[in-house]
Amino acid sequence: MDGGILEPSLYSIKALAILDNDGNRLLTKYYDDTFSTVKEQKAFEKNLFNKTHRANAEIIMFEGLTCVYKSNVDLFFYVVGSSHENELILASVLNAFYDSISQILRKNVEKRALLDNMDAVYLAADEICDGGILLEADPNAIVQKVAIRNEDIPLGEQTVAQVVGSIKPGKVLQSAKEQIKWSLLK
Repeated sequence: MDGGILEPSLYSIKALAILDNDGNRLLTKYYDDTFSTVKEQKAFEKNLFNKTHRANAEIIMFEGLTCVYKSNVDLFFYVVGSSHENELILASVLNAFYDSISQILRKNVEKRALLDNMDAVYLAADEICDGGILLEADPNAIVQKVAIRNEDIPLGEQTVAQVVGSIKPGKVLQSAKEQIKWSLLK
């Protein structure tokens, strides 16, 4: 067998990361032992951030790894694969990661909203990838699996459709009165 040809592998993702605009980690998940210690991981993240935070590109070969990334407001999203990994697969993982988090955060993709919903963000990352194996790349399916229930969302943050959908038929007028009363009392 030729040593130059690499066998395909299910283990396509080495890391997922979200860094803030100072390069500090908010969420990181490493799926192999490329960076075995926290010190090595943080050094890699800091170097990667320094290399990418001013660039307009979406992909970079960095320290022998393929990194795809996207920034929004004060967050940087990264997906890291090996040097021989298909960039399109990594880009689809990045898009699924970003789009699912955008849906979870109701399109308010910024640091404060992310920190307030960190439990759902970690669940989304776990739905996308397990042990380096891509499980799901459809943001809608990821958000459904994370399944934030309307009862858990404060009334003021629910959309009209969510409020109307949670009302049982016969209690529409009663519920409307209560909602108006509570909104006036706040």
